[in-house]
Amino acid sequence: MISVVISGANGHMGRVINSVISERNDCKVLAGIDVVTEAYSDFPIYTEPSNLPSKPDVIIDFSHPSALDKLLDYCLSTGTAVVIATTGYTEEQISKIKKAAEQIPVFFTFNMSLGINLLIKLAKSAAEVLGDQFDVEIVEKHHNRKLDAPSGTAVMIADSINKALNNNCNYVYDRHSQRKKRDKNEIGIHSVRGGTIVGEHDVIFAGRDEVITLSHHAASREVFAVGSVNAAVFVSNKSAGLYDMAALLESKN
Repeated sequence: MISVVISGANGHMGRVINSVISERNDCKVLAGIDVVTEAYSDFPIYTEPSNLPSKPDVIIDFSHPSALDKLLDYCLSTGTAVVIATTGYTEEQISKIKKAAEQIPVFFTFNMSLGINLLIKLAKSAAEVLGDQFDVEIVEKHHNRKLDAPSGTAVMIADSINKALNNNCNYVYDRHSQRKKRDKNEIGIHSVRGGTIVGEHDVIFAGRDEVITLSHHAASREVFAVGSVNAAVFVSNKSAGLYDMAALLESKN
C-alpha cells in the first residue's frame, strides 16, 4: 500500500484527490499539507512538510508555486518522491524542479490528464506525417479565473509539434499587431478565457483543401486528480529522475 501526502489538501483539487484515492486499494492518504489545517477526512493536515510525523512514499502537490521551496527541501532531505501538479511556475522554479530530479524521483507535467497527454502524442505523430505542408494552430479555452495565458498545456503541445518539425517553428501568440501573411513556420497559439470552462484544447492542422483537428475537452477537474494519483503510484518506487505522462503512457504499452 502506497502512502500519499496531499499538498494543498484543503483546496478543491486536494479534496478531489482524497476522494479518488479513497476508491482505490493500492494507495492511501497518510496526511495533508495546507495553510488551512481543518480536517475533513480521517487524516491530519499540517501547515508545512517539515511538520509531517512520518515520511510518505510520495507527495502529490496541487497547491501554489510559493510552496515549492519548502516542498523540495523536505523531499530532498528525506528522499521522498513527488508529483508536482501545480501550474504557474517561473523558469527559475522549473529549473529547481529539474535540479531536484537529479536526486529524487520527480513527476512533473503541465497537465495531469491522460487524455491530453495522448492528444500530445497524437499531435506529434500527425506533425511527423504532415510535415510543413500543413499550418498548425492551437486554441486553448479555460475558465475566467485562470491567470496564465497561454496555458502550459498549449505550450506543451506546441513544443511537441515543434520537436517533430526539427524545432524550425516560432510561436505567434497574437496577430492583431501584425498585418502580413502567415509565415510558413509559425505555430499559432490562442487563448480564450470565460465562464467555468475546465479546459479545452484544439490542435488544428490546416492544409490545402483539408483540415485535421485533434480535440480534448475536460468535463471536470477530476480528470487531473485521477492522473495525479496514477502518477503517484507510478513514481513512488522509481529511482531519481524527471518523469512525465509520456513515461507513464509508455509504461502501459
